[in-house]
Amino acid sequence: MKSTVTRQATLADLDALVELMDGYRQFYGQTSDPVAARRFLLDRFNHGESVIFLASQDGIPVGFTQLYPSFSSVSLARIFVLNDLYVNEQGRRNGVGRALISAAIEFAKTVGAVRLTLSTAVTNLSAQSLYSDMGWVKEDDFYFYRWATTA
Repeated sequence: MKSTVTRQATLADLDALVELMDGYRQFYGQTSDPVAARRFLLDRFNHGESVIFLASQDGIPVGFTQLYPSFSSVSLARIFVLNDLYVNEQGRRNGVGRALISAAIEFAKTVGAVRLTLSTAVTNLSAQSLYSDMGWVKEDDFYFYRWATTA
């Protein structure tokens, strides 16, 4: 297994993140659009709207995870939504996903968040297996709903 280095991404990592974000979007059936991915990521950095961790192996970026800050009114505390987790083909089956999740968990603990939440596609069995193996609990008490706007 290759050695994986994870760290919080900075604006200097934008080019690597654009390539990974574009691959992530294609994984979920979207058309490649690196220009839009760059604009989206740049907005997150410029407005301080997310925390991104980048994973590299042998100095080559192979994955990322993106956390969005939120709050729980019931808990009266900070939480994070682990919204994106992606490892490219080169980094898969080498512990990269586990390393990124571990970095997100440590970050959340460091800033005093009471929990992380995530969702994944019902068909993404490998991700579900990883989350379970790492101690994530599948939520059965709540339903997930969404409302799509025309924007």
